[in-house]
Amino acid sequence: MQDLPFDIASLHAAYESGTKPGDVVAECYRRIAASGDPGIFITLIDAEKAHAEAARLGPFDRVAKPLWGVPFAIKDNIDAVDEQTTAGCPAFAYEAAADAFTVAKLRAAGAILIGKTNLDQFATGLVGVRSPYPIPKNALDPEIVPGGSSSGSAVAVARGLVSFALGTDTAGSGRVPAALNNIVGLKPTVGALSASGLVPACRTVDTISVFALTVEDAYRAFQSAAGHDPADAFSKAVTTPDLGTAPPHPTIGVPDTASLEFFGDAVQAASYAAALDTLRSEGGEIVEFDFTPFYRVAEMLYGGVWVAERHAVVGPLMDTAPEAVHPVIRRIVGAATKFSATDTFNSLYRMEALRRTCEAAMAGIDLLCVPTIPTFFTVADLEADPIGPNTKLGTYTNFVNLLGLCGIAVPTGTRSDGRPASVTLLARAGQDSLTAALASRLHRKARVTLGATGWALPEIPEPAPTLGPDEIVVAAVGAHMSGLPLNGELIRLGGRFIATASSAPGYRLYRLTGGPPFRPGLMRDATGGAIDLELWALPLASFGAFMAGIPAPLGIGTVTLADGGTVNGFICESAGLEGATDITEFGGWRAYLAAATDRQGAVP
Repeated sequence: MQDLPFDIASLHAAYESGTKPGDVVAECYRRIAASGDPGIFITLIDAEKAHAEAARLGPFDRVAKPLWGVPFAIKDNIDAVDEQTTAGCPAFAYEAAADAFTVAKLRAAGAILIGKTNLDQFATGLVGVRSPYPIPKNALDPEIVPGGSSSGSAVAVARGLVSFALGTDTAGSGRVPAALNNIVGLKPTVGALSASGLVPACRTVDTISVFALTVEDAYRAFQSAAGHDPADAFSKAVTTPDLGTAPPHPTIGVPDTASLEFFGDAVQAASYAAALDTLRSEGGEIVEFDFTPFYRVAEMLYGGVWVAERHAVVGPLMDTAPEAVHPVIRRIVGAATKFSATDTFNSLYRMEALRRTCEAAMAGIDLLCVPTIPTFFTVADLEADPIGPNTKLGTYTNFVNLLGLCGIAVPTGTRSDGRPASVTLLARAGQDSLTAALASRLHRKARVTLGATGWALPEIPEPAPTLGPDEIVVAAVGAHMSGLPLNGELIRLGGRFIATASSAPGYRLYRLTGGPPFRPGLMRDATGGAIDLELWALPLASFGAFMAGIPAPLGIGTVTLADGGTVNGFICESAGLEGATDITEFGGWRAYLAAATDRQGAVP
């Protein structure tokens, strides 16, 4: 039992072999006692309560309860019934009357709560050392900061004390600690996880986040916790399909050389470059652009009026008992009093202008890949300068929630100096499954052990293509395929990649006149051949809008696949073939483009 990895795949395999959840609970408490780090947890759930929760699970059933018997922890600004919530401030503490919405959903999915973890007080910080409690030690190197504000949650996962843990993320608190401790940090679309039962930091941009040892575990916990909450005014109904396969040719935006920042850390720059090389080798197209507008957004989170949202929570305590608030937090939150209502509206105007600029920069890009952190800082660095290193750690995180992006931090290997390498994949709101699918591919290519445990990444079969009840399959044969000019139309409408496939024999493919964008036309013809295509799942609610954007002579009809099944797919009217070129011999549009580019140096 002491050697049992706590990733969900390994745990569930052990349960199938006869291990009891009570044994796993006992092992959690044994590992916590043996950790020698009193800074990880603020509160441990009474062991009898945890064992009673395990006993109520009933027979093993991973279908009805996908987190059956899985131990987890929560950051101590999230409520658990009959337990104290401190937000890292004893003077603020209260006993929660109910579980937070997300905690209740996780328990309903079979997860067992073990404890509440330490944090930068009031979730203000990216360093993990702004707490009146003992400071958690970084799981890999105690001289390095553990990362905040979700420090205890990240360390608990990295040390294998629990399988996953909830953090929160306003400025990067669900991603920075993940990078510093060699684990996965999933920051969902804001509103996908209810904030009911959460002590807010900046209520308009907060989200609960998930730390786990693997992408699959983080996404499974996210799926289980997600759901619209009528009691939370900021809750959103976000689709959370099963984790599938990443598109084969995503277009990935990255900061250009002039705007890429590592603060002199050449080793970090090299590890990031290696991650981009991996993405290229996996079929990704890397697109560089000026990242300056994103940095300008990042500066607004702490340098602008959003700090007043923090004051809305902490201000009353600062007025009545200022000594109860950590001195660095007092300094940061106290700056809110200098802003006027006019400043607020001017900041909102500037934010919307920057948002428009950032959206334009992302046009034609499926997702972004950035370093999770630009460099590393030690505990001693923070003792010398409590603010500067924190600001630098937020370089690639502070802008994300303000722009409404979702993201996931994922380990990508080990730097040449032995420190963990990590990147963050970011995408538009609602595309959490896209970032997770590509992050899973990156994690597996990295072949790193999990957190600080030494456990190997478990072998998990490639997920089988699945279709949600409110989705329809569309076969793309041309410019709507992954990495091609019109693929963004599918993604913006909520489309997600299912699989590559081939039509049955009996089709011809033509290069139509006009463009850009250049398009093919698919027609049924008994003398034709099989044509390569991609299958995409599209929400039924978006299908009408998608069809409305398809110009003549193209349309949607029935395409027969090589396996005999039929799907909706692009077809071409015969009237559109005037001047068209028959390219059936290439077997698909992508192969045609590759051959044409090889011959002429440019797409025709």
